[in-house]
This record gives sequence, structure tokens and C-alpha cells, in this order.
Amino acid sequence: MSQSTLKSSFLSFTGRAKVLHMTWFAFFVTFLVWFSHVPFKDEIIAALNLQPHEWKIILILNVALTIPARIVTGMLVDKYGPRKSYAAMLLATAFLCFFFAVAQSFEVLALAKFLMGFVGAGFVIGIRMISEWFPAKQLGLAEGIYKGMGNVGSAVGAATLGFVAAHVFGDGENAWRYAIASTGVIALIYSVFYYREMTDTPAGSTYFRPNKSGGLELTSKRDFIFCLLINIPMVGSLAALTWRVTEAGINVGLEPGAEAVSGLISNTTSYIIYALLLALYMYQARVLFSVNKSMLQSAPMDQALQYKFKQVAILSVGYAVTFGAELAVISMLVDYFKTMNFGGKETWLAAGMSVSIFGASFAAVDVLSCPSGGIISDKFGRKKPLVILLTGAAIGFFVMSQITESWHLSLVVMSMMVCSFFLGSAAGCVFAVVPLVKRKLTGQIAGTVGAYGNVGAVVFLLVFSFVSTSTFFFVIACGISFAVLCALFLDEPQGHMTEVLADGTIQKIDLS
Repeated sequence: MSQSTLKSSFLSFTGRAKVLHMTWFAFFVTFLVWFSHVPFKDEIIAALNLQPHEWKIILILNVALTIPARIVTGMLVDKYGPRKSYAAMLLATAFLCFFFAVAQSFEVLALAKFLMGFVGAGFVIGIRMISEWFPAKQLGLAEGIYKGMGNVGSAVGAATLGFVAAHVFGDGENAWRYAIASTGVIALIYSVFYYREMTDTPAGSTYFRPNKSGGLELTSKRDFIFCLLINIPMVGSLAALTWRVTEAGINVGLEPGAEAVSGLISNTTSYIIYALLLALYMYQARVLFSVNKSMLQSAPMDQALQYKFKQVAILSVGYAVTFGAELAVISMLVDYFKTMNFGGKETWLAAGMSVSIFGASFAAVDVLSCPSGGIISDKFGRKKPLVILLTGAAIGFFVMSQITESWHLSLVVMSMMVCSFFLGSAAGCVFAVVPLVKRKLTGQIAGTVGAYGNVGAVVFLLVFSFVSTSTFFFVIACGISFAVLCALFLDEPQGHMTEVLADGTIQKIDLS
């Protein structure tokens, strides 16, 4: 099936198109639930009497658990298949949503939002599902549609849930709770529908599973060391988050004369968490060694059976600065438009435009940008488009760092949408390459790359909690510039990848 045929069958809802549509909608639902809090900042703060620093902590907690969750989810999807995995994820999403909606204190709200970070791991499952149904030459477009249409769930929530609360649930003091809970109901119903309608692979296709579970299978001793190093920032970002919610972390940058506030956790608790994170890293290293023990103790593996972990590392950095920046920006953008008095803003508001719509515009561009990035990657190669699009995103965030209230609102929105297009297209390019590294490990590789997206989000949101918005955008521009340098070392996928079946049979998968 050619790209033109794929485009023409987009609305057919049969075969591959059905799998694509049902899977992106599953992703859409998880993002709708995950960011359902965004349009209700004022209502949640008033209902639970939150302090400004407590709201920023909620934003950071929202993306923290997704880091380990994507690693674990990648392992599970490779072992059990995307059909069962996505149905289970949607079911868990529903109940976590209900837990958040009924929270009556900051502590319970913080715990609920931390646990809801698990919802963000659903993205990994769809990457494996799409890679099973589409050939390599169409993966960029298919994965781009999946990512772009799914990501827009956050934008739809930001733009509509406020209206739902006001006009469906009566705009009472608990209307925001009902509106958020309604997204959980959608997830609950769709989990059953997805399980009944999907299959892991087309009829007659083989679902490649890793030979061992618990850790990523590697193919060289150098890659084993490389993987251990790549795992450090994941644990490190969680340690930084832990520090941020202690009394010392919360009070950094406190205005002179302002009263210090107590932390969400005590110093003693933070030390215990640090120790647990160190133990987690050591355990992860031990499992990784166990999975790769025979490889490490044997002669070098046949070159045809190897893959380069360098590819995974570069893609992880690329996704950290693209998806990480997107998560961080959509978490704060609605409030940014509420507080900034741009020229022409009052005219737009008087015409019935909602501030939430301005904030949602950044994520909404993903509908076009991610598939566009995928198409560009399919047509012009995997490496060069990624470098160019990352460069465009870096320039875009530098422009955003120069925004002041003297700018007209229309120019601000246009600048952000152009920047978002480059950002989303680059992210689409990243996941056009992920399924081409090693098919049977696609879930785990997607989990690692996806986890780095949340590492980036945690880092950027930590930066945002300390600096001005302009500085925040400038830091993102610098981060993306570093990713451009890394992308220069990416190898263009060529020829085919080799997989070994359970019976020892070698099968080659065409990448042309």
C-alpha cells in the first residue's frame, strides 16, 4: 500500500486504517485524562486552598512517574502484546482519574497526580501496535498520525472541559470534579471496546518477543556500558524532583522577607527516597547484567544480529527536548495567556475567544506537525529531516523567549504555533526511527525513548519553577540545540533488520 493509498483510506476504518484510528484514539483518551486538570487551575486552587508553589509541584508530579512507567510498559507490551496492554492501561487510567477527581487535600491531590503520571506510558503501547501493522516505508506517516492525533487530547481537554463543567455540570463548586471524572468514564468504556476490536498483528504475521524479559537485550559490551550510563538521568531526574518537594527545594528563590513554607515531604523521607532510587538503579543494573550475561561472556555477536544502542541514546535526547518541551509548555501555557496582557487580547476575548483556546493551540498543531514529520522522514530519510526540524524548533523557542506584552496576541499565537510545528515534526521524525532499530524490542526501545521525553519535561518544569517564562523558553532553545548536535551522529537505517525466531530461525525484515 503506497502513501497515497494510505491517505485515501484514512477514513475507511478497515484493516490497517482501523488499527491506526482505534489506537490513536486510545492515546487521545489517555492524554485527555492526563491533562484534564489544565483548564481548572483556579477552581482546584480555590477548592483545596492551594498555594502557588503547591500548584507548580502538582505540575511536576504529573510527569514524574511516567519515566519509570514507560520503561515498565515497554517491557510488558513486548511480552504480552499491545492489545491487552492498551486495554489494561485505559482501565487503570479511568480509576486513577476518579481518584484525582475526589481529592480533598493537597496531599491526596499530589499523590493522585503523581500516580496519574502512569497514564502517560500508554503512548509506548501504540508505537508497537502501529509498527506491527505498517511496513517500514510507511511507518513515519503512520506513527506521526498516531502521535499527532493522540497528543491533541491535551488540547481538546484544555479547550472544552471548562465548557463542559459550566454547561453540562452546572458550574457549581464541584463541576470541575465531574468534568474531570467524565474523561475517566470515557477511558473505562473504551478499554472494553479496544480489547474486543483489536489484534496484535495482521493475520499470518509473527509477533516477535524478546528472548528474556526484565531488561533491554543488548548486542555488544560497549552498548552495555552505554545503557548503564543512559539510565542515570532517569533516576537523577526523580531525585531532583524529590529534592524540589522538600522544604529546602520549595523555598529556593523565595522572595526576600517572605515566610518559608513547609515541604511536601520531610528531609528524612527524602533521604529514604534517595536511597530507594539508588537501590532501584543498582537493581536495574543487575537485571540488565542478568539479561545480557551470556552476551557479555561470549565472543562478539554476529554483526548481522547486532543493533547500535547509540541510535536509542540519540533518539532519547531528541525526544527529551521535543516531547519534554511540549509537556512542559502545555502545562503552563493556559496560565501564561491568562496573566500576560498582550495587545489585542481584550478584543479577542470580547469576541468570545477563550484564553484556554490560545493555550491549547500549541498542542493542537500536533495534528498536522507529527504526521508531516513522519511523511518528511519517509520521503527524505531519517537523519537529515530530524536535524533540520530540530534546528527550526530551537530557533522557534529562541523567538518565543523574546516575547513581551508589547507583542500583539495574534503574533504571539502565530509564533508559538510555528514553533510547535517544528517541535512536533521533529518528534514525529524521532518515532519514525524507533521501530526501525530492533523489531522485537520496539516496546522497550520506545519505552526508553519515551521515558526521556518525561525526563525532559521534569527538567524543564523544574527550570520553570525557578525562572521567568522568557528564560524558560530560552533554556528549552539551548536544550534543543544540544539535541541537534547529537542528531548529527545518528545512523541512517538501511537495508534490513534481522530477527531470530523462538525456534532459532533467522528472519529478515525489509527497511526499504
